[in-house]
Amino acid sequence: MNPARVDRSRLHDLTDLPNVGPSVAGDLRRIGIERPSQLVGQSPLELYRRLCEVTGARQDPCVLDVFMSVTRFMDGEAPRPWWAYTAERKLLVRK
Repeated sequence: MNPARVDRSRLHDLTDLPNVGPSVAGDLRRIGIERPSQLVGQSPLELYRRLCEVTGARQDPCVLDVFMSVTRFMDGEAPRPWWAYTAERKLLVRK
């Protein structure tokens, strides 16, 4: 969902989260996340690592940006587009 359209009072499905469409929702389900509330307090890096492990492949690093956006949002930050986290992710996970 577009971050500008997120309504915190209507967070029932994963696709209600900012930056989460059907594909990312499927990725989250693969690692056991079924509801937005399960993202509270989660480490985006750990979620990304779990996804890579479950799929047996290194995922696009932008997925980590999305995981950063949704975990931060669920921890109380304002919704932001996933690419707002790219620079931080690049510092976190130096290639």
